[in-house]
Amino acid sequence: MMRERDPSLRRIERNSVAACGLFAAAAWIVSGQVASAVGVMVGTSLVAFSYWMIKGSVSRLGMSPAGRRVAIGWFVVRILGRYALLAGIAYVTIARLHLPPLALLAGVSAIVVGVALEGFRALVGRQVTS
Repeated sequence: MMRERDPSLRRIERNSVAACGLFAAAAWIVSGQVASAVGVMVGTSLVAFSYWMIKGSVSRLGMSPAGRRVAIGWFVVRILGRYALLAGIAYVTIARLHLPPLALLAGVSAIVVGVALEGFRALVGRQVTS
């Protein structure tokens, strides 16, 4: 496992996982169905998969200019493939597995909570130092 260069990304990941756990517990308690909690976790997994694919692609673009042309071509192919795969997984989870769409949406929004918490932390830290 590679050491993260930016600690704020690590905190966003950690906050997103915590938000997923809270959302899954809340969905299970409110609906009384395990399928809602599973839907939240599947939604978060979709976003996590997309996030790690983007993160890996962006880190590859940081290579030398000689290999960058080939990397950009693969970057575009990977983006198209990733979105096709995500669309297929979303279809299967909603249409075939009958997971609640709102639970999937709550899981996808866990990353938003992680980013918002990190943004709030940076904003408060900036005001304290001023």
